[in-house]
Amino acid sequence: MSYSEFQLLTVLAEEMNMRKAAEKLFVSQPALSQRLQSIEKDWGTKIFNRSTKGLSLTPSGEIISDFAREVMAKREKVLENLQALESEVHGTLKIACATIVGQNWLPQVLKKFIENYPHAKISLMTGWSSEISKALYEGEVHLGIIRGTPEWKGRKIHLFEDSLYLVDKEIKSVEEILTTDKPFIQFKSDSTYYQEIQEWWHRQFQQAPKQSIVVDQIETCRQMVFNGIGYAILPAITLNGAEGNIYKIPLLDHDQQPIRRDTWLLGYDSAFELRQVQAFIEVIEEFKK
Repeated sequence: MSYSEFQLLTVLAEEMNMRKAAEKLFVSQPALSQRLQSIEKDWGTKIFNRSTKGLSLTPSGEIISDFAREVMAKREKVLENLQALESEVHGTLKIACATIVGQNWLPQVLKKFIENYPHAKISLMTGWSSEISKALYEGEVHLGIIRGTPEWKGRKIHLFEDSLYLVDKEIKSVEEILTTDKPFIQFKSDSTYYQEIQEWWHRQFQQAPKQSIVVDQIETCRQMVFNGIGYAILPAITLNGAEGNIYKIPLLDHDQQPIRRDTWLLGYDSAFELRQVQAFIEVIEEFKK
């Protein structure tokens, strides 16, 4: 099989949809279908089942698609090693990043990286800390950007810290929370963020909020606060000046010091040897706080 055929099978297995796969591969659906039939003929077995709901892998197809992914991954690794020998920065920079950082801090960094190194490519996934750690451990990415204080035995670089604020359109002091009927809006997180908020809350009030709403994304939480639905505790990274007439009350710890969150860059030593990773580290030095 040629590289393009391995790529075709990998994309089909990822998308499980002929139309989406064709768009990603920049070919027409008939051409994609014809190439798939040719590949299946070469293997002497059916790789995908087709239905109105999309594609599904046959038992044989699972084995073949796994093989295709392995070949693609090995090819990418060889290319990275070859490109590491060159002075020009090529290759794909693979990053797994906390969603909040990917939405608010990372875009400006990646913009600068692309301007400085136009031949390099970027692969970015965002998610929770557990997903980022998993991607690092399994070698799916070169670098991970995580909030909080990660337990990491490899190399790590501190990027920045930001304070936590109680945010609302009407509440001007912490004491007003006891009298308001507005809900406390919280967002789901698998990091230590939730624990820190709970500890602060019980230290302040010794009782649960009168009413609360839990949403799955921090951006949803932010927009609900900005629209006056309720109050929330948000990190400064999400409050970039676009919040208008919003009151921000800094959260203080038991020593009356601002409560802050750290953001770290993690990776294995082998990843830091790659030219595209080294170039990225050089760029983020300009944005560290």
